[in-house]
Amino acid sequence: MQYRDSLRSDRSAADLRAPAGLASRPTACFSLIARPTPGLMPRVLELFAKRDLVPSAFVARTEGRDGDELSIDVQMEGMDRELADYVARCMRQIVGVDVVLVSEKRFAVTA
Repeated sequence: MQYRDSLRSDRSAADLRAPAGLASRPTACFSLIARPTPGLMPRVLELFAKRDLVPSAFVARTEGRDGDELSIDVQMEGMDRELADYVARCMRQIVGVDVVLVSEKRFAVTA
């Protein structure tokens, strides 16, 4: 845990050194709704792994009355829009995936 905290503090320090008014790197955000099957999460992560990428966040949870839906949220810092759209199209082709939404967030760096 100590190693992870030191990475966060380094990243924050790097953001503070950026000139005021510049935006940080974009973060692609993916939100999926699917049928909960054992192989779904590895299939989603494989789309990043085969591109040698590690998502900055990955959260999965079952939802619905009977846990009949799986909601997955993935964030990938530094992914450009073109690649994010392509990965979203690939996610839509995974068996059991009902909905894939993709968006981008940016945080302004201020002094």
